[in-house]
Amino acid sequence: MRKNAVEADSIHRVRADLMTGVTYMIPFVTIGGVFLAVGYTLGDSTSVGGDVGTIPWYLVTVGSIALSAMVPILGGFVAYGIADRPGLAPGFMLTALIQDPRLVQALGAVLGVDTGDAHAGYIGALIVGLLAGVATEWAKDREPPALLEPLVPVLILPVSVTAALAPVVLALSVPIALASSIFEAFLRNADPAALVAVGTVLGGMMAVDMGGPVNKVAYVFAIGRLPELVFEPMAAVMLGGMVPPLGLAAAYALVPHRFAVDRSDARAAVLSSMAFVTEGAVPFTARNSRLRPPCVLGSAIAGGAAMGLGITMPAPHGGLLVVPLANDPALFVGCLLFGTVATTLTAAGVVLVGTGRTVDRNAVSETE
Repeated sequence: MRKNAVEADSIHRVRADLMTGVTYMIPFVTIGGVFLAVGYTLGDSTSVGGDVGTIPWYLVTVGSIALSAMVPILGGFVAYGIADRPGLAPGFMLTALIQDPRLVQALGAVLGVDTGDAHAGYIGALIVGLLAGVATEWAKDREPPALLEPLVPVLILPVSVTAALAPVVLALSVPIALASSIFEAFLRNADPAALVAVGTVLGGMMAVDMGGPVNKVAYVFAIGRLPELVFEPMAAVMLGGMVPPLGLAAAYALVPHRFAVDRSDARAAVLSSMAFVTEGAVPFTARNSRLRPPCVLGSAIAGGAAMGLGITMPAPHGGLLVVPLANDPALFVGCLLFGTVATTLTAAGVVLVGTGRTVDRNAVSETE
């Protein structure tokens, strides 16, 4: 029993550390994605921002720099979540190291592998951040001589951890970069059925835990495709995040007397959906656990339809405000409505047939 409790606590800590990295990364994603989206909309979307010196070139340049920074930020703050401030610099530097295609390509050549211009991406950032954080936390527990103690946090720890782990993470970067490159090629060349499957999974993941770790994994995956100009996953993920609060609000409008929420919760859910904030569905699912599967169903349908139809979304956030940036705004809205109807009808059926585990609307909601 004690062993299970320790394992659960370890899993919870790893999840919290990963979420720390994602939380600090998201503002960089927002800056980069919005600048890129506007730049590509104003300029030629088939080139990197158009001609040098133009407004599209400027916007895409700013966006590209922000997106380049987001991956080291992710790795750095995952390490920070584990080891506090001493872990930040090693996590950032080691992640930046494996994002340089020249280094990855040089190491691949030594190993007899052609990596092209691939790099380790956000998966590499998560792995490296965990390694750097754990190594720094272990090193912090060592007792240095009193004379060297003032130098430990600013010199000895960051330099020694970076030096010790650099060869390890470079070796890991080659298989991670190859896997990332293969999957990117798959997304570019996959047949419609495979794309529908990918979109279904991504969309459904957005509704599994309403802003929790599974939701963030799907979101970060889609964000990781933006620098490669693969915009379809972002459309599936955004739709998957918008469907649950809108679908449950619509179900409430159909049978309000069967829900343990009030009208203000429903109004807030609509606004949350329009802003791409999946957590707007939490007041509903916290009071009735059986409302979660209808959310997953609608999000999966919307995400699968979007990927199958080839809908793109170059912006990483914004919801309704960025719909005009989609390659086909009408189809984007159509997929949103399609998924919303699925969630609305199944959620209404759930509360009419049986409410499952329901608590009073005035009770304290369970922690998501």
